Amino acid sequence: MIGDPGGASTGPDDTAASLVILGAGYAGLTVAHEVNRRAKGTIPIVLVDRHPVHVLRTELYEIGRLAAAGGNVARWTVPLGRIFDRTSVTTREGTVTRIDLAARRVELDHGTVPFRSLAICLGSVAAYYGVPGAKELTQQVYRLSGAQRLAAEILRVERASRELPGERRPRIVVVGGGSTGTELAAEIATTDWAALAGAGARPPDVVLLTGALPFLAGLPPRLVAHAREVLRRAGVAVVHGYNVTRVDPGRVTLEDGTALACDLAVWCAGLEAPDVVRELPVPHGRSGRIRVDPTLMVPGHPGVAGVGDVIEFVDPETGMMVPGTAQAALAEAKTAAANLIAQWRGEPMSAFHYRERGVVVALGLGKAAGSVRQLTIWGSPAALLKRAVQRDYARAAERGDTPSLL
Repeated sequence: MIGDPGGASTGPDDTAASLVILGAGYAGLTVAHEVNRRAKGTIPIVLVDRHPVHVLRTELYEIGRLAAAGGNVARWTVPLGRIFDRTSVTTREGTVTRIDLAARRVELDHGTVPFRSLAICLGSVAAYYGVPGAKELTQQVYRLSGAQRLAAEILRVERASRELPGERRPRIVVVGGGSTGTELAAEIATTDWAALAGAGARPPDVVLLTGALPFLAGLPPRLVAHAREVLRRAGVAVVHGYNVTRVDPGRVTLEDGTALACDLAVWCAGLEAPDVVRELPVPHGRSGRIRVDPTLMVPGHPGVAGVGDVIEFVDPETGMMVPGTAQAALAEAKTAAANLIAQWRGEPMSAFHYRERGVVVALGLGKAAGSVRQLTIWGSPAALLKRAVQRDYARAAERGDTPSLL
């Protein structure tokens, strides 16, 4: 057990006796559940989010299903009111505009929320790295609204494809060779767009630009090799080795000077901390993420934790950076919740240690590749496992339970 619990019951904390959690994503939702369960409702919790729903963000690559849904997003969301009915958690809708750590308050677009303890779980936003035109002219799937816009844009492109000259097919360029870009490229390539956009719509040519980093960097070589082969069979052209330097209407330019004409470009090239986090007077790591201590607390600010995509954390046991994945966020949230309760009660806190249980990458309808406990799986078994994990999490989130498969 380590860590100074800090002034658990002194100063301004006494006048604002709530744990405030910023963000109702995978990290924030789990912190709220865990604190409510472990403290048995004795700690008042305020959960702040821009929307009244929890978004299943890891499923937003399902762009074909989103297009078919016609605006009905129930499959990808869980209402917060339903999740926290009959708990000590109060939800508040609002956008965080400033976090004042010294005054221990959070400023929203309409109002202010004071706190005794705070969990910063605001996730991440698309990182465009200063590439001209990238933010303005590309689509993204990091938020539900972005995924919905992408689905609508693909339908527009597909409907217009009926008028293309000769045998030309629409081209969709996906920028980013990580799991998000790979899953999205496979999904676009294997969706029956004619069934959604109408007879005569031509299947798109999909190009995946992996950039200078290795394709699916950090994943086991056998998984990467299988993913590359499945993409090839699906007709996805994978271009390695060159970053995007410019995006213009109808064109993406690479650093070697190659210009790729396209009907649509999607940006999946990386994430960074939101501005409200980057502006905090605390230690920052890469892409503006908060550097937390071994207990996931923000150094110099007792009772303030960072959890999920918003933090940079190196596991002291392995020396490895903990990935910004939903799986890692869930694990961090459990330790952060326990430590927030410990700090609240003036008890010692525990260090966080991460153990990855496996990873599965979706590769189009009915296909996937994964690595679980050093075993590589692929095809329909991997796809079924990914779907089972996703459904298990969604059901657990709604019930306030711990997922059994994560």
